[in-house]
Amino acid sequence: MTSFWSGYISVLTIGTLVALIWLIFATRKGQRPDANNHKLGHVYDGIEEYDNPLPRWWFMLFVATFIFTAGYLVLYPGLGTWKGVLPGYEGGWTAAKQWEKEMAKADEKYGPIFAKYAEMPITEVAKDEEALKMGGRLFASHCAVCHGSDAKGAYGFPNLTDDDWIWGGQPDVIKTTILKGRNAVMSGWKDAIGEDGVKNVAAYVRSFSGLKNPEGVDLEAGKQVFSTTCVACHGPEGKGMHALGAPNLTDDIWLYGSSFEMVQKTIREGRNGHMPAQEEFLGNDKVHLLAAYVYSLSQGNTEN
Repeated sequence: MTSFWSGYISVLTIGTLVALIWLIFATRKGQRPDANNHKLGHVYDGIEEYDNPLPRWWFMLFVATFIFTAGYLVLYPGLGTWKGVLPGYEGGWTAAKQWEKEMAKADEKYGPIFAKYAEMPITEVAKDEEALKMGGRLFASHCAVCHGSDAKGAYGFPNLTDDDWIWGGQPDVIKTTILKGRNAVMSGWKDAIGEDGVKNVAAYVRSFSGLKNPEGVDLEAGKQVFSTTCVACHGPEGKGMHALGAPNLTDDIWLYGSSFEMVQKTIREGRNGHMPAQEEFLGNDKVHLLAAYVYSLSQGNTEN
């Protein structure tokens, strides 16, 4: 901020505060000392206006507001380049410094608890009731916005409670996914195989799951397209590859929908999925606990 704008903001703020203080005291001075029956002659819907002084408690409320404002301007930054003198914040208060201070306090209190669970295998942490409660709160804060509060996902966001895992559902793989994030890319194939190719291969892919296709599609032609363009990622049987993040096409789980139109859209335009990395934000110990919670959600199903 330039010195001009710094000075402009300071003068405007302080000048406005001084003007308001003068206004409230000046009008107070000119008021009648006591309540009376003197009327101003203003009538609104049968209601007459009296010339009575401002109640003392109301006036004191204004005074308290001015005192609070002055204290705030001294403690916090806001007047140009003024950084404030709030105790505990070297160089002045900022939202970032407050967040860092609160996080440091929380880490001091809860860090040893996270560290204790981080030394345990994820499979063991997933059996600890208290650990799962903590993991559930982490999930609600950082994962529920995409995967839902019940972890059952949504359009484009995987269900974490079943046994279908795009990148693999082993404990260490889940932790890696949360720590490092994932980027899934499905290329668009319209230019390479044409609209007929899109239609035929969509029908062929849907036949893996026993889904009914519309008339007029050529499954054999779709098979040929699949064997030359899709097999590299999804495998010859369409069962996918965890290493590539290529989903299994033979079950009844469809991340973007299984309708003929939606499968065509996926093949025609491609898909881009992004799972943000949490390592820098949460740290290894919290991710370890979160991974145990996510792993526990699918237990009781067949593990991948």
